[in-house]
Amino acid sequence: MKLIMKTEFDNLRLNPKHTYEADNNGNKQVIKIYRLNELIAKKVTQKKSIRYFGIKGYNHYLMNEDI
Repeated sequence: MKLIMKTEFDNLRLNPKHTYEADNNGNKQVIKIYRLNELIAKKVTQKKSIRYFGIKGYNHYLMNEDI
């Protein structure tokens, strides 16, 4: 997985074709986004650090904003 921008992560999360789940463990929170039961992106929040990750080719799953 590689780092992606927050707007790209939000685009993936808001896509109605995708599902997501949140997992809390102490100071760490992980939100995972799935497409057809395949992990395509995740957000990791730990203390004040927030990082967004996407799989290789994640941009194929982005919603078209022009429509």
